[in-house]
Amino acid sequence: MALIKSISGIRGTIGGKPGDGLTPLDVVKFTAAYAAWAIGQYSGSQKLKIIVGRDARISGSMVNSLVTGTLTGMGLDVTDIGLATTPTTELAVVAEKAQGGIILTASHNPKQWNALKLLNSDGEFLNDAEGKKILALAEANEFNFATVDNLGNISFADYAEYHILAVLALKLVDIEAIRKANFCVAIDAVNSVGGLVVPHLLKALGVAKVIEINCDPTGDFAHQPEPLPENLVETAAEVLKREADVCFVVDPDVDRLAIISEDGSMFNEEYTLVAVSDYILQHTPGNTVSNLSSSRALLDISEKYGVKYTPSAVGEVNVTKAMKETNAVIGGEGNGGIIYPESHYGRDALVGIGLFLTHLAKSGLKCSELRAKYPSYFMAKKKIELQPGIDLESVLLKIKALYHNEKITDVDGVRIDFDREWVHLRKSNTEPIIRIYSESSTMEKANMLANNIIGDVKRLIN
Repeated sequence: MALIKSISGIRGTIGGKPGDGLTPLDVVKFTAAYAAWAIGQYSGSQKLKIIVGRDARISGSMVNSLVTGTLTGMGLDVTDIGLATTPTTELAVVAEKAQGGIILTASHNPKQWNALKLLNSDGEFLNDAEGKKILALAEANEFNFATVDNLGNISFADYAEYHILAVLALKLVDIEAIRKANFCVAIDAVNSVGGLVVPHLLKALGVAKVIEINCDPTGDFAHQPEPLPENLVETAAEVLKREADVCFVVDPDVDRLAIISEDGSMFNEEYTLVAVSDYILQHTPGNTVSNLSSSRALLDISEKYGVKYTPSAVGEVNVTKAMKETNAVIGGEGNGGIIYPESHYGRDALVGIGLFLTHLAKSGLKCSELRAKYPSYFMAKKKIELQPGIDLESVLLKIKALYHNEKITDVDGVRIDFDREWVHLRKSNTEPIIRIYSESSTMEKANMLANNIIGDVKRLIN
């Protein structure tokens, strides 16, 4: 069993002893702490309202009952939007003028996991200080439940259509261009909430034929839910068999977007953001942002249009912070996360689908041909297990000194940029490991670069 407490929320496996997994007692404790934080933030205002949405995983109904019951027990009103994507829940917070939101999803984790993802009144994830405050409140049991006359109320709403209409209203989503392209589009929703909303979005966008793959929202995931190439072999075969022009694959809460081309090849999650940014920058000059572990292909695209690219620390809240600071017109993460401020500051696969389909339609190219337009880089992802007592900060300082002649970025661990290749070292927030990502022009070079750095780190540790 596992329970991971971080500033972005509480994630764990269902069952076990309290504190060892995401048990009912843990759900209640952390929900109450979040409610106490919200009351402290907005004291003196009207009765507070919190939006609750969830993905389709098997434990969702049980966790939802605990969360909504705890929030009303703390005296807060709840709008329960039921089965809903993460970006749908984010939009609902703003639409309802709520003081916050809780999304019940463990994102790409397997079905035995669930989580509480916590939002502020802007429908955005909490920052570091806010997350730490909630963890402290939970640890100290610093929350008071409401008396019987001050209990909250639950109302119900469905925001799927609202979200679809918001995508259709975006200026750079061209429904007529998509309709004229006469696309056949497949969607693999891994048997979660994407199956409820993405097919409807595609039809509203003017897609001629929609092929639904794993779109029954049972929560019994048809394959490993993270949309990586090794998990999508059967989906790619189905794309070829059914002659789709493109296939979109989303994770269980629909904030990540992977793409499979018409020939069954992977567009590569890293290039979802690259392709969408290329389209956005053709029509909206402005800055770009991605995290330090994302492909340098976005830097290449940014340089092509003469705009500024900014790398941020890893984590959606850090990306959005950098986007606001630099007035970026597009940003996101290399895991297929598109953040388009014209819509909202949150990763949104539905927005990504609308923009990508428009780009593909207007290009007149096949999906594989569009992918071939972009520079090809290959990324290696490795890790080093950390033994107790290792002074990681000292190791990172020594790595910086060792490579002082190269470009160093240290807002999150250490990233070293060489000539058209890079390596990023950072301590995991959830495991006792150092994550090492590297990128180069071939996989062989990327692996060699990562292995060289791993050798340096091990020598420094020893």
